[in-house]
Amino acid sequence: MASANYPEAEFDDLHRRLLILRVGLLLVVALLGLRLWHLQIREGPYYRDLSENNRTRLVLLEPARGLIYDRYGVLLANNVPSFSLYVTLEDVKDHEALIQKLTDLLSLDPALIRKKLMGKGSKLLPRKIKDRMTLRDATVIESHRLDLPGVMVQVESQRNYLGGVTAAHLLGYVGEISAEQLEKPEFADLHQGSVVGQYGVEKSYDRHVRGVAGQKSVEVDALGHEKKAAVVEKPQAGNDLYLTIDVRLQKVAEELLGEEFGAIVALDPTSGDILAMASRPAFDPNVLSRELTPKQWVEIVQDEGRPLNNRASQGQYPPGSTFKVPMAVAALETKTMSPSSTVYCNGGYQFGKRLYHDWKAGGHGSVDLHTALVHSCDVYFYTVGQRMGIDVMADFGKEFGLGQGTGVELPSERPGIMPSTTWKQKAKNEPWLPGETISAAIGQGYVTVTPLQMASLIGTVANNGVSYRPRLVQAVMDRTTGNLQELPAVPRGKINAKPETFRVIKEALADAVKVGTATRAKSSLVTIGGKTGTAQVAALRTGPEKDIPKKFRDHAWFVAFAPVESPKIAVAVLVEHMGHGGSAAAPLAKEIIETYINLAPQVPMVASDSSESGQVRRSSEKS
Repeated sequence: MASANYPEAEFDDLHRRLLILRVGLLLVVALLGLRLWHLQIREGPYYRDLSENNRTRLVLLEPARGLIYDRYGVLLANNVPSFSLYVTLEDVKDHEALIQKLTDLLSLDPALIRKKLMGKGSKLLPRKIKDRMTLRDATVIESHRLDLPGVMVQVESQRNYLGGVTAAHLLGYVGEISAEQLEKPEFADLHQGSVVGQYGVEKSYDRHVRGVAGQKSVEVDALGHEKKAAVVEKPQAGNDLYLTIDVRLQKVAEELLGEEFGAIVALDPTSGDILAMASRPAFDPNVLSRELTPKQWVEIVQDEGRPLNNRASQGQYPPGSTFKVPMAVAALETKTMSPSSTVYCNGGYQFGKRLYHDWKAGGHGSVDLHTALVHSCDVYFYTVGQRMGIDVMADFGKEFGLGQGTGVELPSERPGIMPSTTWKQKAKNEPWLPGETISAAIGQGYVTVTPLQMASLIGTVANNGVSYRPRLVQAVMDRTTGNLQELPAVPRGKINAKPETFRVIKEALADAVKVGTATRAKSSLVTIGGKTGTAQVAALRTGPEKDIPKKFRDHAWFVAFAPVESPKIAVAVLVEHMGHGGSAAAPLAKEIIETYINLAPQVPMVASDSSESGQVRRSSEKS
């Protein structure tokens, strides 16, 4: 019986084994199917990207910055072709070996290469290692291409300033974006290697002129060497700027300063347009737009001449006797003095135990306001200041824009100081002393101003109390439409003073040039009104001025406007450590004014009549 059933039992066992095998095979197929689904469907995009990145690279194409012109369309800043060196980290197996090779081939600072390679950013995007490479450097890299995986040379446009140091403080310079800047919201759409404005209008209007980067897809071999490229998106060039300056007048202003430290500002009082703004010493923006070594940068910033300091908008100086102009307006408007009120000047003003000297040892005798301005009588203004008080002086100073920025489109403008009792308590935690009012009345003590503020101030007087914000950029040209968007003049307000007050002041300033302290500004070409100033640098000096070391000599000031009958230009001149304003600064202002009057008229690039949208067409195309 048992032997008869044996074949049936063997068959059942075999059937059971086949069933197990089938289930096992089904499980294996199911697992394989699940794995294939996971790889191809769920993780498919990841592996496709990984595969594609083994074959292609995305390269960003830097845009050309917008061009910069003067008010008549003279080109000041353009772009020139140059070579830049990039490295894609994904293709670099040995970073230190690559750093050593680049150091040997191009004499680069290895620490700088390492910093750029190891900085934040995607490993798939090329990182800029060096810009403005010479043709020789580019050739050297290309000849060693097989030994430099992940390295490529890209042709890009680089900033070029045609005038070198001309208008350097206005134009500024550009540079590669820093790690700190990349963290700021305004640079959120940029990347390592992007070029941005670092100074001047290049910085203030960077978002207008920087443009938008493009990109291309590059096919590479196993070593990361480029084989074929296809442009995905072309870069968009930045918009062009038209400044208010006349570069002809700008060059004259800079030549007049020569090797002396100082500033000259010329503006149109009827609109606030800056016609020239010179600061010396200056710098070459072409040099600063290249990548400097830490040592080179330290040498520049530690230069005792402070060439990066725009003395026109950042230099803060005592205004000296030029401050007597707003003091005269305040005296008349507060009825502290009438035009006919007189003060007797015997050469000094006694206050308590101290004698405050007049610049003229023998004194000026009996003087009214007109004579006090014409001959710059200190005693008259000591008296006015003491009667008026510092807070009234501060109120009028602030009406003229002192102690606050002018709003000019330049970074890091300094406000100067217009002191008051409140200011001193807050700044020094000390009460105001009556004797300090006397010093402030002639623009000494705590009072400080910038040359730009003083040009605006004298322009406001010339314009009968109406002031405009100084304007440096006249228009922006949209590269997409080819239209100019004019930036209108911005009124700042009107001085709360009677027209008669300005008439009296302007007559006195005209006579100061004719017969007073500013006769060296007298011109046979045009009538000029102005006020000299000598700002004391060091106290308690003795001996002749020629025996005083130059760094302790007074600063020379002169502020002026012309023509007196219908002012078209206002000028402020400040020359450091050159002594008297009448001898050192007034002749420079005269030259600037006469140059402006003699300049051949040209058609401005921005037309006077604009469309409803505020846009106007350029009169000619510029490439």
